[in-house]
Amino acid sequence: MTASLLEPAAREWKETLQQVSHDMYHVPDYVVLDARLYGGEPAAFHYEREGRWLLIPLILRDIPGTGLKDAISPYGYPGPVASTRDRVFWEQACAAMVQTLREVGIVSAFVRLHPLLAAPVVASHGTLVYHGETVSMDLTVSEDEMWKQTRADHRNHINRAKRAGTEIVFDDWDRLGEWVEVYHDNMRRVGATSYYFFTRDHLQALHDAVGDKMHLVVALEDGEVVGGNTFFSYDGIATGYVSSTRRAPKRYADELLYDSVRRWCKARGDRVFHLGGGKGGANDSLFSYKAGFSPSRHAFHTWRVVADPPVYERLVRERRPDADPADLTTTFPAYR
Repeated sequence: MTASLLEPAAREWKETLQQVSHDMYHVPDYVVLDARLYGGEPAAFHYEREGRWLLIPLILRDIPGTGLKDAISPYGYPGPVASTRDRVFWEQACAAMVQTLREVGIVSAFVRLHPLLAAPVVASHGTLVYHGETVSMDLTVSEDEMWKQTRADHRNHINRAKRAGTEIVFDDWDRLGEWVEVYHDNMRRVGATSYYFFTRDHLQALHDAVGDKMHLVVALEDGEVVGGNTFFSYDGIATGYVSSTRRAPKRYADELLYDSVRRWCKARGDRVFHLGGGKGGANDSLFSYKAGFSPSRHAFHTWRVVADPPVYERLVRERRPDADPADLTTTFPAYR
C-alpha cells in the first residue's frame, strides 16, 4: 500500500490516469495552471493498494499567519477517480488521505465531486453536501433526437440566429483576445469575483499545455465577435470551461453556440457534453437555461474533510467565533 501527495511531474500521476476513467480536470497541466490562479501549490493525493488506484487533484493553500495549509479542488469537477468502486478500497483510501494530509500539516480539504464519474466517497471520513443537479447532453443519440430534446424556445432562438446570419467559427485562436473582452464585460456586469476574470494569457497557456483537447468557438455578427465558448474534448467527455455572449435584444448567438458545439463534438466521437449546473449548483435561471437543451441530470456534491479536528476548531474559534466548527455544511473551511 502507498499513500502520498504527488507533484505534477510525478510518474505515478500519469500512470494512474492511464488506469482510471477521468476528465481534463484531473490532468497535471490543468491543475498546475489553475493553481496559479488560486495562488496555491498543485498536487494530487495518490493511493495504490494491490493493483488498484485512486487519485484526487488538489491545490494546497497557505493559511495566513500559520505554518499550516488547506486543500481545495481545482476549478471545475476534479473529484476523486479510482480503478474500482469497491467500498472497502474506498474506505481504506479515504482514511489514508485524511492521515496523509494531517501528517503534512494540511488542516482541511474541500473537494468537488465529478457528476459524471461515480465516486463512492466514504462519508465517515468527511461530510458530503448535495448542491443540486447538473445537465449533460447525450451525444450518442441522433441529431434529430438531440433537437427533439431541446426546449421549444431554444429551438426558436437557434433558428432565429441562423436566419440572422450569425456565423460560428471553431478554433480560430487569433480571435481569443476579442472574445476575452466580451467575456470580461459580462463578468463585470454580473459582479463576478476577481478569480473568474480569466485572462487571455491564462487561456492561451492552457491551450498551449493541453493542445487539441481544448477548443475555442466564437459567434460572429457582421464579422464582430459577439460571443464564444471555451471547452474541453477529452476521452469522450466534452465539458464547458468558460463562456459568454454580449447581451442585446433579439440576439441568440448563445443558444446557437451550444447547438453548434454539441453537433461538432458528436461528429468527433464524443459521448457526452457536460454543461454543468446553476451557480453553486443552485436550481436557478442558469440551470433552467442549460436544462432546456437536454433531459439528462446528474447530482453534484462537495466533500468536506477535516484532517486535523483540534486545529480546525481552534482556527474557527480564533477567526470566526460566530461560526460552528462542527457544521461542515455551510461555508467551508469556516475559518476562511
